[in-house]
Amino acid sequence: MSDQPPRLAVLIDAENAQAALLNELFAEIAKYGVASVKRAYGDFTSSHLNPWKAALLKHSIKPVQQFNNTVRKNASDIALVIDAMDLVHSKRFDGFCLVSSDSDFTGLASRIREEGLTVYGIGEKKTPSSFVEACDKFIYTENLKSAAKTSPRKDTAPGPKKAALPPEILAALQDTVDSASDESGWAHLGRVGRILGSRLPDFDTRSYGQKTLTALLEASDDFELQRRGPKGGRQDIVVRVKPKRHAGP
Repeated sequence: MSDQPPRLAVLIDAENAQAALLNELFAEIAKYGVASVKRAYGDFTSSHLNPWKAALLKHSIKPVQQFNNTVRKNASDIALVIDAMDLVHSKRFDGFCLVSSDSDFTGLASRIREEGLTVYGIGEKKTPSSFVEACDKFIYTENLKSAAKTSPRKDTAPGPKKAALPPEILAALQDTVDSASDESGWAHLGRVGRILGSRLPDFDTRSYGQKTLTALLEASDDFELQRRGPKGGRQDIVVRVKPKRHAGP
């Protein structure tokens, strides 16, 4: 069995992505595998893509120049789709990162997944839900922006922060924990995270001010957490969770 990380093809719709976030974007992608192919698509002769020129060189991204000769058809989108399918049929990749907020790539994401490959979408929160749901996981660039702006300060002591969860997210969390629980009512947090990721491709604890699912549940008044494992270290600790059943009035 190979210990090599997954090989990923990163295809960027430069017309619908921000060059300023490439550092954070590739740091995020590195969590899931190695960016073996990096290509950006757009009309780089256009003035509004000027910020990409230096960024392409810095991050070793291959530019795929496409002149937009017609108004309604985006030549860059078409080129990206054609290249994606060529890469799929090469059988050299474990997954794809599609960087765009454009719903036109919904069909492409679905088609890649039909081949048994993982699809990571990266785009803004305005991305249509059809594209979000077509991906295995969708990462919002707003969360990458927050990470870029946040810097640790020694003079600020971290305090307990309560998680303000939207009702639909809280309900999804409670339902997922219930479905993953054993007869005692406890569920392994790792299993909860896997099920939740399948149900909600765009679920990201950073959207609610926390770095991890453990921290998010700890900041909520609606869940109990239990840690089990050796007392000497954290490496083999298993975290379990169950919903709190609040008493009525």
